[in-house]
This record gives sequence, C-alpha cells and structure tokens, in this order.
Amino acid sequence: MRIFTRAMTGAVLAGIALQPVAAETTLKPDQQAFFGLYKELVETNTTLSAGSCTQAAAQIATRLKAAGYKDAEVTLFSVPDHPKEGGLVAILPGSDKKAKAVLLLAHLDVVEAKREDWVRDPFTLIEEGGYYYARGSVDDKAMAAVWADSMIRFKQAGYTPKRTIKLALTCGEETTFAWNGAQYLTKTKPDLIAAGVVLNEGGGGRLDAAGKQQTLAMQVGEKAAQNYTLTATNPGGHSSQPVPDNAIYELADALEAIRAYEFPIKFSETTRAFFTATAQGTPGPMGDAIRKLLADPSDAAADKIVSADKTFHSTLRTTCVATLLNAGHAENALPQRATANINCRVFPGETVEATAAKLQELAGAKVKLTINQPIRPTAIPTPLDPKIMGPAKAVAAKHFPGVPLVPLMSTGATDGIFFQAIGIPVYGVPGMFIDSDFNGIHGLNERIRVKSLYDGRDYLFDLVKAYAG
Repeated sequence: MRIFTRAMTGAVLAGIALQPVAAETTLKPDQQAFFGLYKELVETNTTLSAGSCTQAAAQIATRLKAAGYKDAEVTLFSVPDHPKEGGLVAILPGSDKKAKAVLLLAHLDVVEAKREDWVRDPFTLIEEGGYYYARGSVDDKAMAAVWADSMIRFKQAGYTPKRTIKLALTCGEETTFAWNGAQYLTKTKPDLIAAGVVLNEGGGGRLDAAGKQQTLAMQVGEKAAQNYTLTATNPGGHSSQPVPDNAIYELADALEAIRAYEFPIKFSETTRAFFTATAQGTPGPMGDAIRKLLADPSDAAADKIVSADKTFHSTLRTTCVATLLNAGHAENALPQRATANINCRVFPGETVEATAAKLQELAGAKVKLTINQPIRPTAIPTPLDPKIMGPAKAVAAKHFPGVPLVPLMSTGATDGIFFQAIGIPVYGVPGMFIDSDFNGIHGLNERIRVKSLYDGRDYLFDLVKAYAG
C-alpha cells in the first residue's frame, strides 16, 4: 500500500463521477506490448476472497519465458495451505558475480472491490477521460507490470547488467491475516532473493489539479504496522442493578487515556531531511514551527501547529488509534467483556513491545492488553544513501526536469519491512505520479492517468539500469 499524499480532499469524488470520454491513447509498439501485460494483470482478480495471485504469477512467468528466460531463471512458489496466494521470482544474471543484486519488488494482491459500489467493473480495465480505471490500476499492479515489462525488455534487448537483477512478485501485502509471500521468501528462501537493495512501492509523485508534476518522493524507511487488543472483563449481572465496575466504562476510560496521549516526536535521517526541505518551501507560521521542531522536538507550541497537518503529525511520531469495538452480550445484561482493537504505526527503531508497554500503562490495571498476531518486525531506519538518491535524482532530471525529488518516510507499511529485517535496505522508488486525491487507491473507482503510467514506466526502466549498470 503506497502512501504519498497530503490530506485527502473532497476532490476524491471526481473518481466516482463519469469523466468525458476521450479517444483511446495511441501507443507505440513497445507500449502496446506493455499494455497487454498490464491489462492482463489488472483484469486477473487477485483479491483474497475470490482471486488468485498464483494465476497472475503464472501468466507473467509465461511472458518471461517467451522473452527468453530459462526455466531455472523463473521460480513460481506457493504453499499447499494457500494454493492461490503464490508468486514468482525471476533472475537476470549480471556480469559481476561479486556485486550484490538489485531486487525489484511488487505485490500482486489487491484490496477487495464490489461491482455494485463501482461506476465501472473493477476488474475490467477501462480507459476514460485520460485515465485507466480498475482495481489495482495503481496499487500495486502498475509497478508489478512495469517491473515485469522491464525484465522482458532487458532480455529481449540482450542486455547484461553488471549487477544481477531479480524480480519478486508476491501476494498478501494488502491483508494482515493473509499468508504473506514476501515474508515467506525472506524466511525460507533468503538465497533466492538475496540482494544489495530492494526497489519497492511507497515512493511516487504528486500532481496538481491541472495534472502538473509538483514533487517526486523517494520512500526511505517506513513505519511498522501493529495491532493490539484491549480487553476489559467483568462478572456482569442484571442491568436493573448496575454497579460501578463495568467493562464498557473501564474500556472507555482506557481508550480516552490512549486518545489523549501523544507519543514523543522522533526524527530519523529521512524525516529530518524531509522536514528541512519542507520548511524551506513553506512560508508563514507552519514553516517557522517546523524549524522550531527541528531545533527542539519538545516544543509543544510548534508541535501543535505542525501536527494540525495529519500527514506531518503521523510522520513525526508513533501513532495509535482505536479502529474496532465489541462489547456486551445482551441488551438487559451488564457487559461481561468489552474489547477494542488499537492500530499502531510504530516509528522506525521503536519496538512493538515497548509500544505495548506504553499502551498498557495508559490503559491501567483493569484492562488487559495483548499484542495481536502477526507481530511485525521492528522497522529499521533506512540510510539516506547517496548511491541511491544520486541516480534517482539524475534520472529524474532527464525525465521530469525541474521537479524536485525529496526523501520521504512512509506513514503506512509495505512488504519492504520483511526485507529490512534480514538486512536488505529497501527504497520506495519514485516515477508514478498520482493526483492529490490519491486516485481512489483502496477505495472506489481506482484510476491512474494514462500519461503517468507510461512516463513512470520509462523512468523506472532507466532507473533500474542506472542502479544495475
């Protein structure tokens, strides 16, 4: 799930209204080949409820082998308990066997989409008004298709990179309790996906309302997503005889304490660079407040101003929020149990266990806190490596002249965290520009501008060559 946006606006409704129909884009021959791959991938349902990542992976494997990849260079994987949640790893050998590989990572699964809620069939790719509409048209099948297309083009051109290029397409990123292909690979097949760097989702670009390119972002680090359960219990009894001890009230008190608490501000190398660049381009009280926080993270007045922006607020600290509630067993009975799910996004370097300890302290002794499975690895701060940022900026200057590229820590979470856990740095690469309303990602009528898709394809192809050459 990619996160590169400021506050959502009412413009999200633009994705629901029918757009004026424009003539279909005229594609060059190489773009037509890419479009065929992209269309097939998008129209292959890969939701957890009804789809098959295994089918999508097999279709891409067929295309890779048709381009010249040997059977030994394409590995399809799944497990018996999850036959439809498979993926693939493909390898283009490099000339320098000592150089660590570049791994291209994307996920094949998509968020659920109900036909009755959408204006258009979510699993039919439709071009309309300068956009491609479909579930997964952005997240993450745009990147999956670009990576697979790049591997095919490399092979067809006879390109031999200095560094081996690997492709991993996995399933399970979008659903917490699903079997996760990225985690499976890092735990059971670390040699297959061994690399010096992972290029992943999470970066991107932002367009203004007119479609002008405003900013590019390289995701350098991300938070760890973790869920916790608060449980209050009580013997209960007849509701006609209430007593002070009440599971619902005790849970409510705990939730109020958590709601009122702000985790302390932390800066990583990435977020410090991000806010420094932001302050330079932000006039008035907001810019002044950001500069004050950079100098003194404990400045409460400055924090209040900066944290009024929900994206800035989440970028500054660990955040925890109640997302689910369940309580009671009958209308005329005192509750015997009340539970709440607390969803936290844990700042890089902070642990799941330490966050749990703080939540338990806030909740008090009458409420029990448990850490929900699966337990995510500790998010590791990713270095602002000039060997990564330099080529990204150089290639951007060629493709998107004048558009600034800034480092960004994602407040969301991707499968990159599993690769970081085994010591491989992960970067969410830029190139795919989206609108300020987030293009319906995870919501209704997901879409991507046709121009953005093909511009991103060209940029990412050249960026991979810059890293691998």
